[in-house]
Amino acid sequence: MKSNTIKTAILTFGIAVLVSNSSFGQSEKREQKTPPTFSELLKELDKDEDGLLSKTEVKGPLKEGFSEIDTDEDGFISEEEFKKAPKPKRRERR
Repeated sequence: MKSNTIKTAILTFGIAVLVSNSSFGQSEKREQKTPPTFSELLKELDKDEDGLLSKTEVKGPLKEGFSEIDTDEDGFISEEEFKKAPKPKRRERR
C-alpha cells in the first residue's frame, strides 16, 4: 500500500512538472522583427547625410538588390524608391 502511494505521488509530481513546462513554453511570445523605416536607415547608414542612400552606404538586401530598387538609376535610393522596393525573400525555416 505504501509503495502505491509513493508511486502515485511521483507520477502526480511528474505530470505536474510536465504540464507546467509545456504551458510555459507555449506562452512565451516570439518577438517579430519589423523591417526598418527609411528614416531609421538614414540615421544608421547615411554617412554623408544627404538624405539618400548610395550603394557604398547600404548593406545586406539593399546592397544585393540595389539596381532593382534604384529605379531612376541615379546611383541613390530615395525614400520613394525605398517604399516601392520589392520585399526581400524570407529565409526557409529549419
